[in-house]
Amino acid sequence: MSLSVVILAAGKGTRMKSQKPKVLHTISGKPMLFHIIDEALKLSKDVTVVLSHQFEQIKSEIEKSYTNIKIHKQDTQNFPGTGGALKGLQLSSKRALILNGDMPLITQESLEQLANSTAPIAMTILNLKDPSGYGRVVIKDGSVEEIVEQKDCTQEQLAIQSVNGGVYAIDRELLDKFIPQINNNNAQKEYYLTDIIKIAKKNSINIEPIIVDAKDFMGVNSKLDLANAEAIMQERIKNRLMLKGVIMRNPQSIYIDCRATFIGETILENGVTIEGACEIDNSHIKAYSVVEESKIANSSIGPMSHIRPQSTILNSHIGNFVEVKKSTLNDVKAGHLSYLGDSTIESGTNIGAGVITCNYDGKAKYQTKIGKNVFIGSDSQLVAPVTLEDNTIVAAGTTVTENVPSGALAISRVKQKIVNSFFYKFFKK
Repeated sequence: MSLSVVILAAGKGTRMKSQKPKVLHTISGKPMLFHIIDEALKLSKDVTVVLSHQFEQIKSEIEKSYTNIKIHKQDTQNFPGTGGALKGLQLSSKRALILNGDMPLITQESLEQLANSTAPIAMTILNLKDPSGYGRVVIKDGSVEEIVEQKDCTQEQLAIQSVNGGVYAIDRELLDKFIPQINNNNAQKEYYLTDIIKIAKKNSINIEPIIVDAKDFMGVNSKLDLANAEAIMQERIKNRLMLKGVIMRNPQSIYIDCRATFIGETILENGVTIEGACEIDNSHIKAYSVVEESKIANSSIGPMSHIRPQSTILNSHIGNFVEVKKSTLNDVKAGHLSYLGDSTIESGTNIGAGVITCNYDGKAKYQTKIGKNVFIGSDSQLVAPVTLEDNTIVAAGTTVTENVPSGALAISRVKQKIVNSFFYKFFKK
């Protein structure tokens, strides 16, 4: 298919009430514009994003993640509006698919019928139970006749439930011919892409209506819309994963980043958060645990544990209230109340309650290396940089400041003192 995809993302997004560009607000871990780009790239390698407001910021973010996306800057000073977005745009394919940058729920499947239409122009149609506030699309004999703004509708037209979905597939030849004919003779003094429909009908061009699911083509213009789109995206992600074998306890309470991958029969309990490009393989993530940008395999995490970015946890048990950061653990038990940061911990090692790696001196981070079959007693501190070799023991309450050689015991405690009868003296009436 000879297809160019154009994504219109030049608007100011004022209803979002944010300093952040509207199209960069995230849904399930990814900017909503990127969701659209990813689906567009499944249809064509020729993708152009039209920008204007906050141009440099959005362009920079696109270029960080993509190397094959064209950027076109709209001249909003002279040609504002959706029709103005296509002024001066040169496309190489015979057909153009025109999308909006605030429709993050579109999918390859929802676009294919539109892209594959053989009509000179095809446009998406939403059938709404309550079309109030939308212009109505008049369809006759399977062809679009006109788009009538609500304020201009007759009583008969107000009963129409078909509205414009805002996405079009147009032969490039027609696009090149009709775009120069769009004018700004309207109250807003803007150039509207919808005027192409009027121009096409005057030229007896067939316009095919493509009925689509309103959820797929939902526009995001406010924080409320953003939350609603997030809910739909989360439902899609979780449904897909459960069909592939992931077990979820109370799925509505779970958050899963769209970049996360799951292997095997992983279990996610209620309240779990999976953020970033995690890889979770045959593991049990217990209630209210958070996993960020990490790899978990054949392990149990939580409840109420926090696995921070760049951690790898294999064949291990991480219990409640344990935080792991930028560490690698293999066949390790850390049952409760520990902080393990910037560390490498090898097989057979047991981490007692209240153990922490002191990895930061206020200026730099340092590594803690713990070997095989090490037993670390409760309430111990490992002051990095430090190495505990294989088969060592750290006594409870110890502060380790020097390397511990293989086979040794490390212990540092104040000698216990007993004062007999002190209780009775202290509480003497």
